[in-house]
Amino acid sequence: MPLPDKNHPTTLATKAKRLLVGNPKDFHDQSIFHKITLIPFLAWVGLGADGLSSSSYGPEEAFKAFGGHSYLAVALAVVMAGTVFIISAAYRKIIEAFPHGGGGYVVASHLLGHRAGVISGCALLVDYALTITTSVAAAGDAIFSMLPAPWIHIKVATEICIILFLTILNFRGVRESVQILAPIFMVFLITHIAGIVGGIAFHAPEIQHTAQTVHEGFVSGLNTMGIGAMCLLFIHAYSLGGGTFTGIEAVSNGLPIMREPKVQTAKITMWYMAISLAFTAAGLLICYLLWGVNPVEGKTMNAVLFEKLGEQFPGGGVFVILSLFSEGLLLVVAAQAGFIDGPRVLANMAIDSWFPRRFAALSDRLTTGNGVILMGVASLAALLYTAGKVDKLVVMYSINVFLTFSLSIFGMLSLNIKEKNRPKRFSSIILFSVGFLLCATILCITVFEKFAEGGWITLLVTAALVFLCFTIKGHYLVLAKKLRHLQLDVSDLPRNATPNIELDKSAKTATILVAGYGGLGLQTLRNILNTFPGLYKNFIFISVGVVDSGGFKGEDAIAELEVSTETMLKKYVTLARQLGYGSTYRFSVGTDIILEAELLCEKLSLDFPNITFFTGKVIFAEENWYHRLLHNETAFTLQKRLQKFGLTMVILPARVT
Repeated sequence: MPLPDKNHPTTLATKAKRLLVGNPKDFHDQSIFHKITLIPFLAWVGLGADGLSSSSYGPEEAFKAFGGHSYLAVALAVVMAGTVFIISAAYRKIIEAFPHGGGGYVVASHLLGHRAGVISGCALLVDYALTITTSVAAAGDAIFSMLPAPWIHIKVATEICIILFLTILNFRGVRESVQILAPIFMVFLITHIAGIVGGIAFHAPEIQHTAQTVHEGFVSGLNTMGIGAMCLLFIHAYSLGGGTFTGIEAVSNGLPIMREPKVQTAKITMWYMAISLAFTAAGLLICYLLWGVNPVEGKTMNAVLFEKLGEQFPGGGVFVILSLFSEGLLLVVAAQAGFIDGPRVLANMAIDSWFPRRFAALSDRLTTGNGVILMGVASLAALLYTAGKVDKLVVMYSINVFLTFSLSIFGMLSLNIKEKNRPKRFSSIILFSVGFLLCATILCITVFEKFAEGGWITLLVTAALVFLCFTIKGHYLVLAKKLRHLQLDVSDLPRNATPNIELDKSAKTATILVAGYGGLGLQTLRNILNTFPGLYKNFIFISVGVVDSGGFKGEDAIAELEVSTETMLKKYVTLARQLGYGSTYRFSVGTDIILEAELLCEKLSLDFPNITFFTGKVIFAEENWYHRLLHNETAFTLQKRLQKFGLTMVILPARVT
C-alpha cells in the first residue's frame, strides 16, 4: 500500500502551485527562522517602504490645501518632520513594552481591554487593505504620469494585475518577496535624496529671497485672514497630509519576522524609517515652495518637480524617468506592508477567536496564505470601488491609521500613568501625551471634514467588521461552554481496578484523532465504548500539532509544540488504561493537518491490521451556512483521503444544541 508523498507533487494543480510559489519549507530545520527573518535593512525595505512611499502623496495633499498660502509650507515641513519623530519614538517604546509583537491590536487588547483591541484590530485590517490599494493606485498615477495620455484608460487594469502579482509573490514568503523588491527601494532612495538635495542646492543663492517672501506672505496672511483662520488652514492642511505618517506602525506589527534580537532589529528599522520619511516629506515640501510647483492635470506634483529639476542639467531626462519610475515601483513595494502585516493581525485575532481559526494557519511555505488571499481580495474591491482615485483612497485610508495610532499611544500613556515605577516614566508620559494629542487631532479633523467625501465608508466597514468579530467570538464561546458539558459526561465511565496496559497488535484496534484533551475527544471515546461495547481491545490516540502563526515564533517553538502535544496525548492513554484497555499514542507536527494525519494513519495501519479510525465532529441542531466558514471540514476530508487507501474512518457526532 503506497504512502502519500508530501515532498513530490504529482498532480498538475500541485505542479502549477509549486511553479508559482515554490517548494515547501522544512520548519524542522533549525536554521529556518534565520533564513526567513529580516535584518534591519530588509525590514526597512519590506515595512519601511510603506511609510517612505507615503511621501509620494501625503505632502502633495497637504501642499495643495494651502492654495495661495504656500508660505506656510516651511512651518508644515518642520511640524511634519517633528510628528514623524514623535510617533516613531512612541512606537519604539511600544516595541520595548511588547517584544513579541506590539501592533495596535495587541497593545490595545492588553492595555485598554478586548473591546478596544477588536476596534484597533479591525481598523488595522481595513487600513492594511487600503494600504495595498492606495499604494498601487498611487504607483499607477506615478507611472502613467510618464506615459502618453491615451494610455490612461488601462491604468486600473494595470493596477489589478499588480495586486494579483503581489498576492502570488507573497505566497512565496516574506523574505523572498522583499529581496526581489529591494533594488527598487534603493533606486527610489538614491534618486529622491539626489532630487531633494539638488533642488535645495540649485536654489541656495535664492534662499534668503525665499525666506523674505515667506515672511512677507505670513505677515500678509495675518492681516487678511487673522491668526485664527490661518491656524485653521494650517491644521486643515496638516490633517490632509496625515497620509504622510501611515506605515510607521508597520514595524511594531511586523516584529515576529525580525531577525534576532528582534527588539533591537525593530528599533533600528524604526530609526531608518523615521529619518528617511522625515527627510523626504519635509524636503519635498520645501522643494515645492522653492520651485513654485503647482498641480498639473494628469501629473503628480513630484512629477512636476522632477521635470523642472531635470531641465537644469544634461541627462536630466534620464534622471526624471528613473525618479518617477522608481517612485511608482516603490509604491508597489509599499503594498508589501499590507500583505505582511495584514495577515499577521488577522492571524492574531483568529488565535483569539475573533475570526475563524483557518486565518492563523500557515501554508507549507510558512506564510499565512488565507490572510494573503483575503488582503488581496479586499484591496481589489477597494480599487474597483474607487476606480483607483488616490485622493478618494487617502481620505478612506488615513482615518483608520490615526484611530489605531490614537488607541495604541493612549494605551501606553495610561500604562505609564498607572505604573509609577516604570523607568523614564515622566519623559514617556510627555511623549505619549504629545503623540496622542497630534494623532487624535488629525483623526477628529479628518473624520469631520472628510466624512461626506468617503470617510463614512471606512467607518461603516470598520464598524461592520467589529460587529462580525463579536458575533464570531460569541459563537465560539457558546460552543466552548457546550463542549465542556460533554467533558463532564465521561466522568462516570467505570475505571478498571487492574488496568490492561498490554497492546495486542492482532486485536481490534480503535484509533482516535484528537485535537486536544477535552469534550470532543472524550465524547468520541465514550461513543465508541457505548456503540461498540467490548469490540475494541486497543485504543490509540493520534494528534497533529498544527504549526500556525501563533506557534511559529522562534527556534524553540516547534519543540514546545511537540512537548505540549505529547503531554495531551498521554492524558488520553492514562484514561484508556484506567478503563482497562491497551493504549498508546502517535503524533506529528506540521502545517497541513490533513496530510500529517493521513501519514500517521497509513503508518499505523501497517502495524495494526485490524484497525479502525475514529474522529469526532461537532453537529449542530440546525446547520447553517456559516458553520462551514467557522468550523473546518477536517473529519470529512480525512475520511475521503483514507478511503482511497482502503482504510475505514468513522465520524462520530457530538451534537450540541
